[in-house]
Amino acid sequence: MNRLAVIASLFVLAAANARADTVLVLNSDDASYSIISRSSRTELVRLPVGREPHHLFRSPDGKDVLIGSTVTNELLVLDNKTAEKRGVVRDIVDPYQLGFSPDGKWFVTIALRLDHVDFYRADGFKLVNRIFVDSMPSHLAFDTESKTAFVTLQESGRLVAFDLETQAIKWNVKVGTAPAGVLMLPDNNRLLVALTGQDGLVVVDPKDGAITGSLKTGRAAHNFWPKGDGRHWFLSNRVENTVSLIDTQEMKVVGTIKVPGGPDCMDITPDGKELWVTQRFLRRIAVVDLEQMKVVASIPVGKSPHGLVMLDAVGPPSGTPIRTVSAAPRKK
Repeated sequence: MNRLAVIASLFVLAAANARADTVLVLNSDDASYSIISRSSRTELVRLPVGREPHHLFRSPDGKDVLIGSTVTNELLVLDNKTAEKRGVVRDIVDPYQLGFSPDGKWFVTIALRLDHVDFYRADGFKLVNRIFVDSMPSHLAFDTESKTAFVTLQESGRLVAFDLETQAIKWNVKVGTAPAGVLMLPDNNRLLVALTGQDGLVVVDPKDGAITGSLKTGRAAHNFWPKGDGRHWFLSNRVENTVSLIDTQEMKVVGTIKVPGGPDCMDITPDGKELWVTQRFLRRIAVVDLEQMKVVASIPVGKSPHGLVMLDAVGPPSGTPIRTVSAAPRKK
């Protein structure tokens, strides 16, 4: 069987296995993505994608998942229910980080390698403007009114606010060492910025970039994920090998989960019982039981797993997993 036939059969297998509990994980250094069964905690199939996929995002209508392939300058579009390939959007330059504004009108990509931020009309992906920044733009957030985009600059330690309509820079301020994840809280009055070069986060006023507070969480605080109640967020601490649970009303850490192997991106299961975390340095995905607040399983995947998402897939399970899960996280 030739290579194209093999790839085609893998796509068919992925679609056949797509179900309500599937999880999609990007393997950044393997140029691939894995589809995992959440219920059986097994990798069902591993498929190729461009080169250096890092982050992904759902389309505003919830029908698609877009995977950014940074080196090949394209977006792979997958069906959010079947994981089948819908198409490829080309000439999207170095889409390391990506996202749609809350109103669905704007699509923004961040070129970490090439130091620019691109603004597209979401309908048709028409490039409106490219703004060069200094340097290593990393993560992205929007205000709830879809008026402003916020971008962290890892190398220069700054946070930049862009007016979405004009793409003009509103402000550009120093926030700390190697800022990464940035989060606009539901009140639209506070930004949280994770400082990977430090041991926690800072609270920033979105009007002018003024720092109004800070919180210690763990070494190399990196990325956020919502618990789902509008009040609590998880924050991965990559060097500390922990995930912090933060009460954003009290601005304090109310729980800490030990996750080995450089915890990074996260997603929570629809029932709210499990947090799945990429273990960048172990080639695994940690499964955290949120009632016990501990890792209960660790699933082998590809090299340097980064972004992940719970798919809204449906259909009966079929096929055979290509790799099984360990009963417990790998010991150091």
